[in-house]
Amino acid sequence: MVKVIYVAKDGTRTEVKAQVGDTVMQTALDNDVAGIVGECGGSMMCATCHCYVDDAWTDAAGPRKDGEDDMLDCAADEVKETSRLSCQIQLTPELNGLVVHLPEDQV
Repeated sequence: MVKVIYVAKDGTRTEVKAQVGDTVMQTALDNDVAGIVGECGGSMMCATCHCYVDDAWTDAAGPRKDGEDDMLDCAADEVKETSRLSCQIQLTPELNGLVVHLPEDQV
């Protein structure tokens, strides 16, 4: 199990446990974390799972995958250097304690 911490725009923190191999998006949906919509179910066909990886975790989370930049162009909120599609961040033991910040708008 790994822990993921979701930080809402207002600073509210939601900590949840996830299985290694799950995605940040699926973990949010499974735990009713507000701020992640995931309309396409993780097939990288929308940007409703947009998140900002905390600066301390950007190296561990890795770079954007092919196609993420194109989908992030459709994001409802500002795209930053740390923007990722949470459906493309697969959890590993090295990501235990991962912190992601949620944008104000997703759709």
